Amino acid sequence: MSRDADLPAPLPATPAAHGGPFGKALLRAGFEDFRVTEIMNVVPEGEGEHLWLEIEKTDWNTEDVALWLAKQAGIHRLAVGYSGLKDRRAVTRQWFSLHLPGKADPNFPWPAGLVALQARRHRRKLNRGTHRGNRFEIVLRELDADRDALERTLHTLSERGVPNYFGEQRFGRSGGNWQRGQQWLLGGEAPRKRALRGIWLSAVRSGLFNRVLAERVREGVWDRPLEGDILQPRDSRGLFEADQDASAGARVAAGEVHPTAPLPGKAGMASSAACRQLEARALSGCDALVEALAGEGVDAARRATRLPVNGLQWAWSEGDVLTLGFDLPTGAFATTVLAELVETHTPVNDN
Repeated sequence: MSRDADLPAPLPATPAAHGGPFGKALLRAGFEDFRVTEIMNVVPEGEGEHLWLEIEKTDWNTEDVALWLAKQAGIHRLAVGYSGLKDRRAVTRQWFSLHLPGKADPNFPWPAGLVALQARRHRRKLNRGTHRGNRFEIVLRELDADRDALERTLHTLSERGVPNYFGEQRFGRSGGNWQRGQQWLLGGEAPRKRALRGIWLSAVRSGLFNRVLAERVREGVWDRPLEGDILQPRDSRGLFEADQDASAGARVAAGEVHPTAPLPGKAGMASSAACRQLEARALSGCDALVEALAGEGVDAARRATRLPVNGLQWAWSEGDVLTLGFDLPTGAFATTVLAELVETHTPVNDN
């Protein structure tokens, strides 16, 4: 297929799996309505060259906090570590580390929006992906929805999970990174900054993944294996062929393993049979993008199509306010959970 025929496409639709959405609600009426807390895999030991800080931030980007810490401590930005990026328009708790060999703990003049919760020493730097998940506490206001349908669906989400779509944050404002990434890969202007290259490549791969997952949702196979599927054990990055395990169907039903869909690139583990046919159908017309991703040296990967929603709790108040609490693994998006329930809108001054 020629590149002329493979024009930049709009963001793929992400159909819900459980019959929703069932109404509308206001999201992020205030920072405190969207709270995120890291669930860590590592506990600082109390000694070492690295100072670990748990910080509650409000209206701050993670990277901006890292830059501020480096400046205040008089160290290079690369001497500051964190595990994952967190929302700016939210109240979020996350850990940072500062490499301070032979130095005392700094006395920081904390600005508005930053609060230090804990400070402990550790022998190692905090690297990306160190946390195992996040706890979300989200308040939906001005709810105009079928309450009975929401109640039934909340129980279903707790039992079955949701399709593991990439959220709109991955694609930039109004899908700009998705569009610019496609244009570049199809022969347009290359990103001027190195950091943008990774952002655009990630947006394109994520959009292609969402296309495949949307097809699986439409066919009702997002949470069950197809012939030739590639499966991923829960809480693992390992992969194996479904056809090699006679109990694959039962293990998927039990939540022990999940079906996967492709993040296109070069080489990688490929599906076969019915699964491969579905993926080819979903990515029809995207040949040039897939080839360009491989040409950029991006390694192919697989991502689970099912997202478990753990520890789901909810409470109603004031008639039209619903408060949700749940845990998600790293790389997952809370907005994909909300999309199964209601359409959300944010205040006009949300930027």
